Amino acid sequence: MGRSNKQTRQAPVGARRQWAADRALRPSMRSPGRPEPSRAVQRDFWRRIASGATTADAAETVGVSWPVGSRWFRHAGGMPPISLDEPTGRYLSFTEREEIALLRAQDVGVREIARRIGRDPGTISRELRRNAATRSGTQVYRAGVAQWKAQQAAKRPKTAKLVDNDRLREYVQERLSGAVRRPDGTAVAGPDTPAWKGLNKPHRQDRRWATAWSPEQISHRLKVDFPEDESMRISHEAIYQSLYIEGRGALTRELVTCLRTGRALRVPRSRSQNKPQGHVTADVVISERPAEAEDRAVPGHWEGDLIIGTGRSAIGTLVERSSRSTILVHLPRLEGWGERPPVKNGPSLGGYGAVAMNAALTTSMTTLPEQLRKTLTWDRGKELSGHARFALKTGTRVFFADPHSPWQRPTNENTNGLLRQYFPKGTDLSRWSAEDLEAVALAINNRPRKVLGWRTPAEVFAEQLRSLQ
Repeated sequence: MGRSNKQTRQAPVGARRQWAADRALRPSMRSPGRPEPSRAVQRDFWRRIASGATTADAAETVGVSWPVGSRWFRHAGGMPPISLDEPTGRYLSFTEREEIALLRAQDVGVREIARRIGRDPGTISRELRRNAATRSGTQVYRAGVAQWKAQQAAKRPKTAKLVDNDRLREYVQERLSGAVRRPDGTAVAGPDTPAWKGLNKPHRQDRRWATAWSPEQISHRLKVDFPEDESMRISHEAIYQSLYIEGRGALTRELVTCLRTGRALRVPRSRSQNKPQGHVTADVVISERPAEAEDRAVPGHWEGDLIIGTGRSAIGTLVERSSRSTILVHLPRLEGWGERPPVKNGPSLGGYGAVAMNAALTTSMTTLPEQLRKTLTWDRGKELSGHARFALKTGTRVFFADPHSPWQRPTNENTNGLLRQYFPKGTDLSRWSAEDLEAVALAINNRPRKVLGWRTPAEVFAEQLRSLQ
């Protein structure tokens, strides 16, 4: 009495010696539902994240939905939870499991399957017994379910050191979140901070004052404070993982506000480097611009930029390289600016977001003849990140100057300096209407220029229009 069925189970007469081992199946597992993507897919995802790709782009490339990719990134704290090194041939891969499933569906025997994929027959036999799907009441081998079961069984849960060692955890928390104190030992209250909401990047003004030692400082200071106690040792990486990775359970995520950066997620260095100029690809750099745009002999090549004012206001400027003719682009603030808080990843209400800028530039450029809108050279601002759509609608090829190289757009930079006579720095540029900008452009275009032989840009531009007729 009291013994399990496994203990009382008797081998039938004539059964081979491996009978008990064959039936030593794994305990019942929860239904996986839809099996998660294979480790190979996840490795590819994290490799793309490390190379600087966004979460959405990496997920789309490897064939998973962007909410899944976002969940992987968020739950892992921005750090790869698995080794990016490919596994050795010791274990069955997902490709091999797919081959086993296909051959099994064709009623191919175990030894023949082993011969075809180059594995031991015992390996194939155990695989078919242990990782078969059983929801239908019978053992049916499916590659996806088998991969999920193998991954679940391969997990080796290891309790975090900060969970087991209360003394070490208290030391780390004190050094991360300890209050700032005066020489007499009294704590300085500091600013009144709101409750933690689990946001990706807490506001800097909402961070409370703390001693805020870095994890690296804490890790090395332990050797000084406890030179003989080997249990009081932890790496700085383990502290970061306890803060960033969900499920580690040792340190509360609120403590990330005590770090110098205040980030709740790690961001790969290559991604942060690619963010400002991610819209500039190799085919739109200034070195790819046609040679005819350099000598100014052929009209139709433009330079563009923004002049910025206070309160997220701006005016777009377009200058033709040959005639020096200027077009001013009106960029009014969108409805709701200053009335409702900005929405993360939502449209820019300042008037010169990518969408608004694209629409305004398209309206301005399409008023010109097709022969006079060949190329447009811009700086590296994100306001023209939708340049591909702009080029498709207007037929104007867009090129971007090199970083920190204003001399590659000399005509536009000189014109912007002239425009500051009408639009001084430190003023709200949204106060002027489209009619006002048209009047200023008319004044600039009718000013004699030394480089044009004291002719006006309007006169030279009129000659260009007549030459096209």
